[in-house]
Amino acid sequence: MVRRVVTGHDGAGRAVVASDADVPPMETAMPGFDTYDIWGADQELTFPDRGEKPSYSDFFPPRGGFRYVMFRIAPRAMPTEVSAGSGESNMAASAMVEIMAHEKPGMHRTESVDMLFVHKGACHLELDDGKTVTLRAGDAAIQSGTLHAWSNPFDEECVALAVMVSARQQ
Repeated sequence: MVRRVVTGHDGAGRAVVASDADVPPMETAMPGFDTYDIWGADQELTFPDRGEKPSYSDFFPPRGGFRYVMFRIAPRAMPTEVSAGSGESNMAASAMVEIMAHEKPGMHRTESVDMLFVHKGACHLELDDGKTVTLRAGDAAIQSGTLHAWSNPFDEECVALAVMVSARQQ
């Protein structure tokens, strides 16, 4: 679980804690990969607001939208199989299956700029040219709509935070 504290405004416009709750992991398309849907919106937000989570129906943001997520990649997790799963909350799994390059499990491209920060551990970012970059705790990566895959060949869990902002592919 991830704890999410959200602030908002009361009727007088004063800052308040609107919610303080645990966020469970979402079902994902690949074993060993957990995703936590922390926050997001499908359009520009306005203030003051009550701190209520905007509703959205897709894992990836549409034009003008964003998502804030956390990823946990288990030790030795490699994208070897992809499945939409069967759980009730499989928004992330279904979205990933739709964008996967099915000839190579794990390879995918999104219509977003993904700003990623590795908080703990390390992971590999593989690109479609065959090159792999190792990202370690404290590293940041900007994923600009490229075909890529994530893996964790190491003995420690990798935890990364990402903000995905919609972008247009030409």
